[in-house]
Amino acid sequence: MSGENIKIGLLGLGTVGRGVYRIITGNPDNIKRKVGAGVEIKKILEKDTAKLRELGIDPGKQTIRIEDIINDPEIKIVVEVLGGIDPTLDYVSRALLSGKSVVTANKDMIAVHGKHLFDLSVANRADLLFEASVAGGIPIIRPLKQCLAANRIIQVIGIINGTTNYMLTKMTEEGSDFADVLREAQAKGYAESDPTADIEGYDAARKLAILASIAFNSRIVLDDVYVEGITKITAADIAYASELNYIVKLLSIAKETVDGIEVRVHPTLIPRNHPLATVNDVYNAIYVTGDAVGDTMFYGRGAGELPTASAVVSDIMDAARNLLHNVPGIISCTCYEDKLVKDMGTTEGKYYVRLNATDKPGVLASIAYALGDKEVSLASVLQKHTDGNNAEIVLVTHKVREKNMQEALEIIKQLSSVNEVANIIRVEGE
Repeated sequence: MSGENIKIGLLGLGTVGRGVYRIITGNPDNIKRKVGAGVEIKKILEKDTAKLRELGIDPGKQTIRIEDIINDPEIKIVVEVLGGIDPTLDYVSRALLSGKSVVTANKDMIAVHGKHLFDLSVANRADLLFEASVAGGIPIIRPLKQCLAANRIIQVIGIINGTTNYMLTKMTEEGSDFADVLREAQAKGYAESDPTADIEGYDAARKLAILASIAFNSRIVLDDVYVEGITKITAADIAYASELNYIVKLLSIAKETVDGIEVRVHPTLIPRNHPLATVNDVYNAIYVTGDAVGDTMFYGRGAGELPTASAVVSDIMDAARNLLHNVPGIISCTCYEDKLVKDMGTTEGKYYVRLNATDKPGVLASIAYALGDKEVSLASVLQKHTDGNNAEIVLVTHKVREKNMQEALEIIKQLSSVNEVANIIRVEGE
């Protein structure tokens, strides 16, 4: 195959697809020198001809039939940037069945159907590469699979959703309410008109399932991940966290313990001196701890046309290089173990609790008794904003099992002196 261009079929010419086209056509000599052969987009699956005209693309490259790509023997790599699962999963499956290597940025498809696709890639000796599916332009899939392969990964903790990180940054810096920063994020294009996937944590959970599967060499699916979004975070929580010397972040946390793997996404208080505490706005970061390398952190833009396309084109170059040397599929699925995923109730951690209670003697003692009965001990207590009748109380616990904490909260909610348990946020990084 040396001396000739390696042909590509591009599925989709949306935001990321445009970026892929621009990088490939803008850096052909650089790519050719690094790969050993040129790469060329032969066909583009796209219904909207205006998108091709906008980029000055030859109309002859356009097709609306996936068969024109799947059945073309010259096309060796299929690049999927359509998103979603239907009909994308069918397209990608057919590409792998035909022996074509696949590069995708599709976190939904990989998180839910990764095993199926990897089985196809192995059976048909084809690459399945998905660097752009997590954290956009930040390299993390390849480092986990290759650069850190000599390590036993102990934990992966990340800020991997730019929308929620932007919102929490604004709430922290400006004291804004959740609803106000959501409207601002939507106005700036950082949040969708339906922001559910971001603010409820589902986007981050899909990405975490992918990262944890690679980090711990065991298949983690979306249903394994405990998910809690940021919709309950208020300006008051942000202010209390600051007073306690914490920052609030939506963290994606995966840990391997002697009892199994923890995989959870939820709002988290982290100390101000933690490396992830200074990751602000739409930026992402993944903090990885290995038994040999120690702590490492990968930081950058987690989304956007060119950052994401950068990761896609890097995968294309890897797939092209493997084809050139006749070693497609040289690094396949790394989920060769079957490890237990822990129930959330068995995890341990510290907790921030904000509640409203009657302001009278003995109330705090009754709350402390309920906590103590479930083996929950207190590290700090704040009592503010009393009107003479009611007061807001903030508690931070020592490390305790989640199950014990939840049982204690159920007892506290039944106390006649407690009006409301307004929020509970986990504490990490100490």
